[in-house]
Amino acid sequence: MDNIINQVTLSGRVSAAPALSHVTHRENFYLFVLEIRRLSGVDDYIKIICPETLLRDLQLGDDVTIHGALRTYNNKSGIGSRLVITVLAQEITLGSDEPINHVVLCGTLCKMPVYRKTPLGREICDMLLAVNRRYGRADYLPCIVWGPQAREFSGAIVGTRLHIEGRIQSRVYNKVEDGIAVEKTAYEVSVAKVRTADDDAVSDDDMLHD
Repeated sequence: MDNIINQVTLSGRVSAAPALSHVTHRENFYLFVLEIRRLSGVDDYIKIICPETLLRDLQLGDDVTIHGALRTYNNKSGIGSRLVITVLAQEITLGSDEPINHVVLCGTLCKMPVYRKTPLGREICDMLLAVNRRYGRADYLPCIVWGPQAREFSGAIVGTRLHIEGRIQSRVYNKVEDGIAVEKTAYEVSVAKVRTADDDAVSDDDMLHD
């Protein structure tokens, strides 16, 4: 299997207290929300999943730093977003000096890019990146590329391997359901840098395993 990178580093404030999410292989996993301030002053609210062994005495309002990996799954309940994106925490430490929201991914483009412009003329390219896990599974991560890079990679073909750096972005939008506007939140990777991946440039030491 090609070397794959899925690394997330976050520093922010716990804005929703941990609550039991699910049990896997007799281990409890908890869900909480991390609030991270952007340079623009807007806050991103990121869902964190962590095993009980990492939870310790984590409280609402704590400042924490998290290292982990992005995870996705399909929500089949019919309630909320169909694609759910979370961060699987693999290390949590109390305290943070400043907001950090950094993602590094290396995966395969699994859908043709969609190039468009905003009403103000800003260039955007939507991509879907498949990042493999062990045991034949993969996470499918929506990514948004901006500006000249959006134009450059709009012609990338399915199967192209890409190396991406950026941040996790939460975006609130309204969707009309049965004639009623319902507020929803979309999660995606806002891309700062993207390049075609070079297998030889990725070492095993860079990988972040499940």
